[in-house]
Amino acid sequence: MDFVGDIEDAVAGLGAPPGLRLPINAVAVKPKRRSRADRVRGQPLSTPLVPGTQTIYVKTFGCSHNQSDSEYMAGQLSAFGYSLTDEPDEADLWLINTCTVKSPSQSAMTTLISKCKSAKKPLVVAGCVPQGSKDLKELEGVSVIGVQQIDRVVEVVEETLKGHEVRLYSRRTLPSLDLPKVRKNKFIEILPINVGCLGACTYCKTKHARGHLGSYTIDSLVDRVRTVVSEGVKEIWLSSEDTGAYGRDIGTNLPNLLNALIKELPSDRSTMLRIGMTNPPFILEHLKEIADVLNHPCVYSFLHVPVQSGSDPVLTAMNREYTVKDFRKVVDTLMELVPGMQIATDIICGFPGETEEDFAQTVSLIKEYQFPQVHISQFYPRPGTPAARMKKVPSIEVKKRSRELTTVFESFSPYLEMKGCTEKIWITEIATDGIHLVGHTKGYIQVLVIAPESMLGTSTDVKITSVGRWSVFGENLDEPSLQPNKETTRNISKINTVKVSSPIDELCNEDASCCTNTCSSCACLNEKNSSVKTKEALDDRYEGGVKFAHTIQSLFFRRKRLDKSSVEKSAKPVAEKTGHNKHKLAYLDWFLFGIIFLGSVIIVAVLIKFSSVLFSF
Repeated sequence: MDFVGDIEDAVAGLGAPPGLRLPINAVAVKPKRRSRADRVRGQPLSTPLVPGTQTIYVKTFGCSHNQSDSEYMAGQLSAFGYSLTDEPDEADLWLINTCTVKSPSQSAMTTLISKCKSAKKPLVVAGCVPQGSKDLKELEGVSVIGVQQIDRVVEVVEETLKGHEVRLYSRRTLPSLDLPKVRKNKFIEILPINVGCLGACTYCKTKHARGHLGSYTIDSLVDRVRTVVSEGVKEIWLSSEDTGAYGRDIGTNLPNLLNALIKELPSDRSTMLRIGMTNPPFILEHLKEIADVLNHPCVYSFLHVPVQSGSDPVLTAMNREYTVKDFRKVVDTLMELVPGMQIATDIICGFPGETEEDFAQTVSLIKEYQFPQVHISQFYPRPGTPAARMKKVPSIEVKKRSRELTTVFESFSPYLEMKGCTEKIWITEIATDGIHLVGHTKGYIQVLVIAPESMLGTSTDVKITSVGRWSVFGENLDEPSLQPNKETTRNISKINTVKVSSPIDELCNEDASCCTNTCSSCACLNEKNSSVKTKEALDDRYEGGVKFAHTIQSLFFRRKRLDKSSVEKSAKPVAEKTGHNKHKLAYLDWFLFGIIFLGSVIIVAVLIKFSSVLFSF
């Protein structure tokens, strides 16, 4: 049932402002059929509902562009009167915004859809999965919103709650940037500057969903920046499938946009701008102009530039449209022209046709530059892409290469020289340990500082007191130092990273498991450090290997169970400090030993008796 295309073409001429509800005859609806028994009894289709009085659960997978779309949809629903909840059981309807970059993200979506159907909740699915795979079996019987139809979410939700199946896909214009919005973090505005891209990567499924490049005008983006600054936003993330390609479809370019935007930023540096992911081909001709922007006091000196492989033959097979030399030129130029420049990148391990020599070149490239953040992903074939038809590298080899590159990456210590330095940071989040606030330096290095929550949305000078692999710790110099108690001190030693916004996967949430640059700064960029993910993956594999041993050990030793969250997995100092205590035996352990010993004696006695009987015969 795909009659949406013709209906959308008809609706395009109605002239309805973006975000306004259209009459039902302008929406593609499949009414729910009543059973024959219901018709005989004369029962109504459903209990009449008052629109805007229900509670909606919104779940987002994927990149920052998806997160922005969810914030816009949540804003419209809230403005119309609907309540929003983080608890799916409390909701009257589920809205799932999906990601199609990698198989795990789509699998997570499928699982959630099944749970929703089992709970008999009305369901609306949005995002790249339904847009790129309209005939997916899991989408049967559910309402769908296309990636450019987010301004129609109210009417789709309303009809779905009535029991109708609604499907909206195509559109000729971009959604308005001035729609109501409920931000996940009130201090951070995720601003999509364009949709789609100009590339044709052989592994990319997102192009099927987001389509060809479509850029917002500079005037509309300037107006949006002016608005969010007045609303108290302290960080603006420019987001797209490829920031560097901006404007090529409307006769302008990224430097023109950036120069226009920074004029709207407060001169007191209270609001900072962060440039999203860009592929090498589209900034090569603008490197000097991009460097000038990155040097601006109100722009973070950080850029996410995916390389994906250190081998030209592999890049050719990926159809990436650049060489390793091009990537080196981008990195070398920016590092030379921008003091304190931080660059993050992505690697896909085990792309079809990748040889040992190709992989060795990738490892060599990462070793040479020692990037502070690298998102390392195993290749996942996506249905309908050219790469899915290519000869695969054995999965065992793919995993081996991923582990090897992860080990190399984790051996770097990129922040050692920061200890003792004074840095200005912009604080926008609370760390998941509940103790630290999270700020970022001009180079967007994550800094954890103990300070009152009143400092959220402010900037301050800190002295870097210690450094970790993923974050650094600072002491606030602008206010009296807060002395941590013993519990705080213990928690500090546990932290190697904190699951908060970070430059590489701030555009992709943890459930998405998306990884390549195909989703907005994705290399798989909401805020959960991508480099952290690779570490957690290793931790998970380690835990699986010792699970059986721990199970046996638990029969004999009474010990406190450690929290398995990502914040505490790296608590080696604490574990080592308390290691001598956890093997002390309690009374129950001695009792268990006694039972086991007695059982063993009985078994031996029975065997001896049984053997003597056999010999007697």
